Amino acid sequence: MNLEELNALPAAQAEAPLLDCCGSARWASKMAARRPFADLSNFYKAADSIWQNLEPADCLEAFGRHPQIGEKLAIGPASARQWAEGEQMGARGAAENVKTKLAQGNRAYREKFGYIFIVCATGKSAEEMLALLDQRLQNDSAHELRIAAEQQRLITRLRLEKLLTAERLSQ
Repeated sequence: MNLEELNALPAAQAEAPLLDCCGSARWASKMAARRPFADLSNFYKAADSIWQNLEPADCLEAFGRHPQIGEKLAIGPASARQWAEGEQMGARGAAENVKTKLAQGNRAYREKFGYIFIVCATGKSAEEMLALLDQRLQNDSAHELRIAAEQQRLITRLRLEKLLTAERLSQ
């Protein structure tokens, strides 16, 4: 799909691929309503602006559509499952002791904050993600929500780029 094709879709049809990129229904709806986008720069600026003006509940909804680090997404569209698997590639080849520590850290994080540990995992090793997890477990709830929301914004940006380049890469 390219930007012109996204701009041309009916709003309800445009929301579905946008939802795959972010996970917040309100964000996807607002993005679809903001169309048409003149260019990619305006598209990405709108994505960031809308995300930064959502409520915490919208962030939690988006977080809830991610698998925990080291786990596969069991449901959802194929594109979202493929994206999540590719983003977490660094966790797949980790040593068993690192995988165990990630699982323990994921549980501790969920218990403390009430949602999964969200990190833009692209390009990070399992050890790097574990270090970030351990570091972020020291945060208070309000600070951590801001960090997690920024990580979600970064993930969304990468997925928007994938959405708009997937067709070109397959040709």
